[in-house]
Amino acid sequence: MQNLEEKAIKISSWIGSIQSLLLHTFIFIVSFTLVLFGVPFERVLLTLTTILSLEAIYLSIFIQMSVNRNQKSLEITQQDVEEIQKDVEGISEDIEEIQEDVEEISEDIEEIQEDVDEIQKDVDEIQEDVEEISEDVEEMQEELEIDNSDEKKV
Repeated sequence: MQNLEEKAIKISSWIGSIQSLLLHTFIFIVSFTLVLFGVPFERVLLTLTTILSLEAIYLSIFIQMSVNRNQKSLEITQQDVEEIQKDVEGISEDIEEIQEDVEEISEDIEEIQEDVDEIQKDVDEIQEDVEEISEDVEEMQEELEIDNSDEKKV
């Protein structure tokens, strides 16, 4: 069956070629020149008409087979296009979700940066407090040393 379809496609392709046009023209010329060699004109027309009718029937069948084959190919292509469109829609949805996730992450990063800034301020304040306490401790030590030295003198 497949082999027959392949032959039908080849014949359909050949019918639309220059070689086919030349062959048919040659056949018509030969057919009409048969009248010059004594073949009755009615017999030439009858034979030529019969051959052409049969050829037309087979050509229409071959052409329809080609059309059917092309239709199947178009249907398969249409299905592929529909699948690709579904895939593209899915990818678009995924991209939108990713963009939303990126926006959320950006917001989280901003919040974290604000928290880091606050923590840095707290650290700076604690550092200042530690320095003040350290100065107070030094002053107290100096006072104690002075007091101790006064006590030793007495």
